[in-house]
Amino acid sequence: MLQAIATAQTPAPPAPDVVIFTNGDQLSGTVLRGVGDSIVFKSDMAGEITIPLAKVKELRSKSKFAILPKGAPVNRKAIPTGTLAVGDSAVTVTPPSTPPQTIADKDLAYIIDDSTYNKEVTGHHRFKDGWNGSITGGATIVRSTQDGTSFTAGVNAIRAIPTVPWLPRRDRTIFNLVETYGKLTQPVIPQTVPPSPNTVAKTSIFHSDIEQDKYLSSRFFVLAIASFDHNFSQGLNLQQIYGGGIGWTVVQTPKQQFDLTANIHYERQAFQTPSNNENLIGATVGEAYLYNFPHSIVFTESGSFLPAFNETSAWSANFAAGLALPVYHRFSFNFGTTDSYLHNPSAGFKNNSFQLVTGVTYSFH
Repeated sequence: MLQAIATAQTPAPPAPDVVIFTNGDQLSGTVLRGVGDSIVFKSDMAGEITIPLAKVKELRSKSKFAILPKGAPVNRKAIPTGTLAVGDSAVTVTPPSTPPQTIADKDLAYIIDDSTYNKEVTGHHRFKDGWNGSITGGATIVRSTQDGTSFTAGVNAIRAIPTVPWLPRRDRTIFNLVETYGKLTQPVIPQTVPPSPNTVAKTSIFHSDIEQDKYLSSRFFVLAIASFDHNFSQGLNLQQIYGGGIGWTVVQTPKQQFDLTANIHYERQAFQTPSNNENLIGATVGEAYLYNFPHSIVFTESGSFLPAFNETSAWSANFAAGLALPVYHRFSFNFGTTDSYLHNPSAGFKNNSFQLVTGVTYSFH
């Protein structure tokens, strides 16, 4: 009896959205969003598909949406949301207490669901929201006359707030971490009497940085940075950099982005030879470029030059480039190069350190 009462009180699921195409076909499901002259529709039968508005004869949804025209500035002031209707070459939203708003298909920029709109415009993001990036790993193991182990691991992550393209960017957090470690043990051949100890070659290169950007406009931002480097191949135990500066997003399109940055910083270099240690006041002039090729192939490149004001010989430079080739879902194969130059390494060490790294990359968002 109680079960029957509970079942009777369970609310019925909402009716699905139904799209009627110009050729008379129908499809039921849920409207997710709209961009330009198309909508994204999800159904159990067809999955998530993109439908041009020109092919829609009629569509009505009881869910609440906001619609934005092309070229209209969008700020943090909320606009009315309401039920959605598509037809007669126009999109109409009917709020519960204000007149309907209609935009012609050709003038439509976005259709945004109510929860997304409220979160991005009037809500607050948690720290875990908005992260996109990748995790890369690779390893080589040799067990024979020589014993060798090497591995590389890296994390590249960007958090951009808001997380949608129809609002101007306010904040951005960039985090990078990469470690390359290797050890090769080689016996003396032929062995001597008494036995000579094995020779050991070691590689240890570590880099990590974090940058916090605050946008003053759609293209200009101020930034704070911190970075940490260790490079056994250059005799560098630890380099620490802390500073702040400005940046300019020169190009920002769905396919590519190009940033220029400049900062003033404090730099502490600790070498294996303590007499080489430096406390520097310097600058960083840098650039970063990203290009999205067809078929989800991604190219990234960055470079920086770091002069020192109080010790002009203690300058350095860095360059990195990478190409990610998709393999399966979020997994891709990654080729990367990194070149680090120190003008003042420890005695006996080379100025330049070059790496070519390959590995498997997992993308997250």
